[in-house]
Amino acid sequence: MSNFSKILFPVDLSEASPKIVPYVKEMMDKFGAEVHVIFVAHVSGYYASIDLPYAYMSDFESEIVKGADTKLADFIAANFKDYTCKARVASGYPAEEILKYVVAEGIDLVIMGTHGRKMIKRIVFGSVANHVVQKSPVPVLTINPYRMSAGNNEDDSPEVA
Repeated sequence: MSNFSKILFPVDLSEASPKIVPYVKEMMDKFGAEVHVIFVAHVSGYYASIDLPYAYMSDFESEIVKGADTKLADFIAANFKDYTCKARVASGYPAEEILKYVVAEGIDLVIMGTHGRKMIKRIVFGSVANHVVQKSPVPVLTINPYRMSAGNNEDDSPEVA
């Protein structure tokens, strides 16, 4: 088995992200690994069809990234207070930015969520996870953060593959 010395944990900063943290910590502890946490703000793609001047889009994207920096720092402080983490907010298409980061930083393992509770989150984040799994040059551990829930909600029930 490989020694995973650098783990990448892509987050969407939703209520699902903290549910994956115990798995990340377990792998960090087991392998003595450092963790890199990345959030990718995908702004331009959502508003590409709106006829706005580039300067407005650029300012808007800068504000989104600035807000994400703060939220990501809060997330790390709340969930990794006894660990050293590298954090990055990127802008672009999430799967592509995650894969670029893997190569640029010499990441050995990616740990990421596969689904959100809402159907649109399943489509968006699920497709990101799927793309990363298919294209990653390193192993990817995917976790459905809602399989651990104890509710009777349809989204909480285990899926059979």
